[in-house]
Amino acid sequence: MPSRRDLIRMTDEERAAFLRSHKTLTIVSNGANGHPHPMPMWFALDDDGGVRMSTFRKSQKVKNIERDPKVTLLCEEGTEYAELRGVVIYGRCEIVDDLRTVQDTLVDITGGEVASDPTARENMYAVIEATASKRVLLHTRPDKIVSWDHTKLAGKY
Repeated sequence: MPSRRDLIRMTDEERAAFLRSHKTLTIVSNGANGHPHPMPMWFALDDDGGVRMSTFRKSQKVKNIERDPKVTLLCEEGTEYAELRGVVIYGRCEIVDDLRTVQDTLVDITGGEVASDPTARENMYAVIEATASKRVLLHTRPDKIVSWDHTKLAGKY
């Protein structure tokens, strides 16, 4: 008989679909004082499972990641036990300070028609250029992923 953990684990496809259906996750970096530093972030998902976010170059999370690139990302939902679903990604975060890469990420995060229409995408670069010039890309590649989907238990615990 499979373990409960095996029963609720999401497949790679389920995990990707779950993450793509959300706009916000929590990034947890390691603060200088030893306390975790959790912050909500909008994100875009790469085809290979990498996670891209953009933040201001001078933010506390950038300082934390410069000191220690290990991060934890959490995306979750549900209010009742039977509804709980989520993904935790453990990885190392790379800080990329490149204007076009930051712009690409900001456009991808907005999603919808802008992300898929080349003309709308190009027009969006001009709109976000001022903010993008003050930002960096936070790119996390997973070392380990944990997921759960309690709806798979069908109310049986």
